[in-house]
Amino acid sequence: MKEALLWKKADKDAVDCFLCEFRCRIADGKRGLCCVRENRGGTLYTLVYEKAISTAVDPIEKKPFFHFLPGSTSLSVATVGCNFRCLHCQNYTIAHLPRDHAGLIEGEDLPCGQLVALAREHRCPSISYTYTEPTVFFEYARDTAVLAKRTGIRNNFVTNGYMTVEALEAMRPWLDAANVDLKGFDEERHRKRTGGGLEPVKRNIKLMREMGIWVEVTTLVIPTENDSSEELRAIAEHLVSVDPGVPWHVSAFHPAYRMTNLPPTPRATIERAVKIGRAAGLRYVYGGNIPGAESEHTRCHQCGAMLITRCGFQVRENILRNGKCPSCAAVIDGVFE
Repeated sequence: MKEALLWKKADKDAVDCFLCEFRCRIADGKRGLCCVRENRGGTLYTLVYEKAISTAVDPIEKKPFFHFLPGSTSLSVATVGCNFRCLHCQNYTIAHLPRDHAGLIEGEDLPCGQLVALAREHRCPSISYTYTEPTVFFEYARDTAVLAKRTGIRNNFVTNGYMTVEALEAMRPWLDAANVDLKGFDEERHRKRTGGGLEPVKRNIKLMREMGIWVEVTTLVIPTENDSSEELRAIAEHLVSVDPGVPWHVSAFHPAYRMTNLPPTPRATIERAVKIGRAAGLRYVYGGNIPGAESEHTRCHQCGAMLITRCGFQVRENILRNGKCPSCAAVIDGVFE
């Protein structure tokens, strides 16, 4: 257990947490909505510091990142807990463990320095804070990331994007990239499906880009929920307004957790979403969870040359030269060195 960051004292031994946009006021002896930050005697503590519930060496494409060190591996790490309550959560057994099991905290002791050593041992040029929501294990991620940066290892979040501006400012020195889930473009449905609002996510995508953090965006396309052409077009147009070079991953849904009543996303829906994104002006739109699709590959936005070919999470060929297209010398958006 470690004293948390990004909080202040309130009345009657309560504390105000300003790590994420729920901005929980937490009474003595209680936890925030994430279920992993607890007020003990007027001091806020993180219950998951250096308590890893999952670690693995993954292809960076699995996150998914297609324009951040493509073809490399990344050491992935997570603790239990999440501030969202997504009905379709793919990793609910760990993300919602404390919420669904009376506050239970599980995980193996894995110190920050040991985590960085593992990344070096496995020759991973980055560490991914992923699987659950990394914002809720902010202190663990921060201390690991600072150590990693000193050794030349980069850091990325796979996140719901619901952190506060204060938290983003604190991340700026050590966060290199983020894949942000933009789960839809309807405020009411977003709140119903996740528990949180849409506007902070839209704001943070823009802020991250302005801060120099590399951003890719993923939308899980769910039948009857967010699969209309109108909503997909609204998402794409918003991303174009931020930066047309932001890669957009439109991924197929598979029934899970508390959303098993809906069917998997048809391949044709993902192909339609890809066309909508490209027509809106996005340079890079990728279809996810539909192996073998043409939209797995990266083409030059200027001349159309095939630059990176993929099969699933594996890069088969990458002909980029110093981040440029070898055919027309166009600069390709991303982090490629």
